[in-house]
Amino acid sequence: MNKISRRGFLRFLAAGLSFLGLSSLLGCKEGEKAISKSFSEGGKSAKLPSATATNPSTPTDLPTATVPEPTSTWTPKPTSVPPHIAVARNGDPETMVRKALAALGGMERFVKQGDDVIIKPNICVGYHTYEYAATTNPWVVGALVKLALGAGARRVRVMDYPFGGPAPQAYAKSGIQKQVRAAGGKMEVMSGFKFVKTNIEKGKSLKSCRIYDEVLKADVLINVPIAKHHGMAHLTLGMKNLMGVIYNRPQIHNNYGQRLADLNSRVRSDLVVVDAVRMLLRNGPSGGNLGDVRKADTVIASPDVVAADSYAATLFNVEPNGLRYVRAGSEMGLGRSDLGNLKIEEINVG
Repeated sequence: MNKISRRGFLRFLAAGLSFLGLSSLLGCKEGEKAISKSFSEGGKSAKLPSATATNPSTPTDLPTATVPEPTSTWTPKPTSVPPHIAVARNGDPETMVRKALAALGGMERFVKQGDDVIIKPNICVGYHTYEYAATTNPWVVGALVKLALGAGARRVRVMDYPFGGPAPQAYAKSGIQKQVRAAGGKMEVMSGFKFVKTNIEKGKSLKSCRIYDEVLKADVLINVPIAKHHGMAHLTLGMKNLMGVIYNRPQIHNNYGQRLADLNSRVRSDLVVVDAVRMLLRNGPSGGNLGDVRKADTVIASPDVVAADSYAATLFNVEPNGLRYVRAGSEMGLGRSDLGNLKIEEINVG
């Protein structure tokens, strides 16, 4: 066996290290040529041993491996963005409520396990049944109680502060009390001593007022107005319905639109469901003539009180910004009145 000199060994070692670097830069073939040249320039005619020389059983014509392009096994699931407003029509009140809420993502979107929920309908008078459209439809309210309890609410209370007759009389006459109790909810009389003076930090005109403390402390407030005419505000809808949570209503009358918006900046509705099953077209807010009522069989639901009121206004052929409180609420950033830019889902139940 021929012995390799020390100088030859060092040249061989240097050539091997060069092969590692050159192979990565030039490819195996180019690297091999460079090493062969290195050996030749060293004064010796040296060649790298071939694979068959060192191991005759090693094939020299191995196929080139094809590396597949990396693929992802995760496919993003399409997400459905809930509409800003859901409108259900031509069904019974409970079904319309359920369909509208389902379109928004279900009551579970608004009510969580253990929540204390307050539902605020319009129960302003104690001398008309629901047919006169002065008070919220009882079956709309009952459906919301069922849905809230089904979503895990710890308790659901329904209340208003009537101006026409005592609360117990109004609760019973409207038919709301019967439906609420049947659904598992509780009617609460709003005691005067629970109205507490409350600062309205964002208020522009109304800086403070006495607000019912239980409403302020509730986890969820569901605002359920009836769509009806009003002599001073033009229409009673969601923003106007919150006058029933304050003690001194007349203080709202001065600068009506802005003060309603101010109140809504402090008492925020988590969900608004406008009852337009029967609409009072004239002589509101108390009505009293069935000739003033139109059966519209419509329910409007939205987490945005300004948007809900804006859509409801169109049922009366009123432009949203024609209502001073809607315009003020939009300017304060309480919600949106630009219906043309909102996602609205219309549902025909019938």
